[in-house]
This record gives sequence, C-alpha cells and structure tokens, in this order.
Amino acid sequence: MKVLIHATPELAIARAADQIVARLDALPGTVLGLATGGTMEAVYARLIEHHRRGEVSFAQSRSFNLDEYVGLPPDHPRSYWRYMRGHLFDHVDFAEGATHLPRGDAADPEAEAAAYEKAIAAAGDIGLQLLGLGANGHIGFNEPTSSLSSLTRIKTLTRSTREANARYFDNPDDVPRLAITMGIGTIMRADEVVLLAYGDSKAEAAAAMIEGPLSAACPASALQMHRKATIVLDQAAASRLKLRDYYEEVHPGGRDDLV
Repeated sequence: MKVLIHATPELAIARAADQIVARLDALPGTVLGLATGGTMEAVYARLIEHHRRGEVSFAQSRSFNLDEYVGLPPDHPRSYWRYMRGHLFDHVDFAEGATHLPRGDAADPEAEAAAYEKAIAAAGDIGLQLLGLGANGHIGFNEPTSSLSSLTRIKTLTRSTREANARYFDNPDDVPRLAITMGIGTIMRADEVVLLAYGDSKAEAAAAMIEGPLSAACPASALQMHRKATIVLDQAAASRLKLRDYYEEVHPGGRDDLV
C-alpha cells in the first residue's frame, strides 16, 4: 500500500486525476472503475480539463461504476447515471455504450447485480479502480460487516451513509435504503486501485484502513491486501496516522518517485 500525503485537498485531487491520466496514456484501452460522491466531483472536473487540453482521451477505454441506488431509474435527478453524465460522461469522448452502471430500476435487482458482476468479469475486470472512503470505512456501498470476498450484490445502507447522502435529496426520507454495489472481492480483482480521501471527517477511517487490523468492521482495510493500492490523502485526512513520519519520509510532499 502506497500512502501519499499532500499539503492540500487540491493537490491530493490533482494527484488522483493524474494517476488516471497516466494509466490511460500508457494503456488507452483500460477498463476504469469509477466512483461518485462529493469527493469525486473535483477529480472529474480536472479530468475534463485534461481532456479539453488534449492531454487524455477516453475513446478506447470502458468504465464500470461502483454502485447505483435500488429503485432509481437512470433519468432520476439523484441517480448515479445522472451524476456521471453531468460530471464526466457528457464532457469527454467515451465511445457510445462504453460506460456502464447497474440499473437501479431493474425489475429483479438481484439478477441485475449478478449480470453486472458477469459483465465486469467479461470485460477482463477493472484495470484502474477509483475509490472514495466513507467516514465509516466503506468503499463502494460495502458497509461495515461486508464480506471481504463479496461480489456485486444488494446492500442495505447504514443510517450514517444515508444521512451523509441526504444533502443530495430534497427530503432526507427520500434517500434509498438499498443499493447495488460492486463487492470488495470485485474491487480487489482490479489491477490497480487509487483511493482519494481528504478532510478531518475521513481521518479516523483512513487510519483504520491503512494501519488498523484487516477487518470487516472497516471494509476499506481489505486494500492492505491489494498488490497495487495507492492511497492519496491531504494533511487533515492523514492526521491520525501513527506512521505518518515514515510515509512522508518515503514520499515527501506526496511524491512517488522514490522506492
């Protein structure tokens, strides 16, 4: 696990976006695993800027998003389909049909989850998976107690997750209780993972993920076992790391040009 600590959220965001650009430059046909939420908005804004400057193309790549709310159709204003179109897809050059999210309004959500898992596997699994970090340690919608070998499935969201996402809905009671999410096992099959977290509210979860025990109590701790996981933090999110001095000695200023 590579831990990169940056002075500001803006630098951390830029580093996460740059890793995606570098991957697509080296492997244009990469299958991207994409995330949603407030953390990712600035990442996608930077990717759009890179694309407009001719520095990155998505034309040969494909994408699979982590999750979608059960019950929301793609045209719902709070669906992740709408989020991804507004924040990325409508502004870059993905080919028609190259971007994928589970259908939240599928008649049989469990069958939809199973089909989505099969589609990821058929694509050769994820090449680079972008992740955020929930304050309770979740990745995707894999809430605490999720199996660390789980595949794409239906998950019930915790109260804290629903409360955190309530700001996106007109009425907090409208936040769905269920979601289709890639499993931790699905995420762990990715060739490369980059997780971005910034702010004081993520410090406890970041410490549990990086330095805590491998435990379903903190689903993100599974990344300790990933062969190529890069954790990108700002100073605030890194504030509870016991080995922070070591990480900053190995990667001063968040640089990763040292062994």
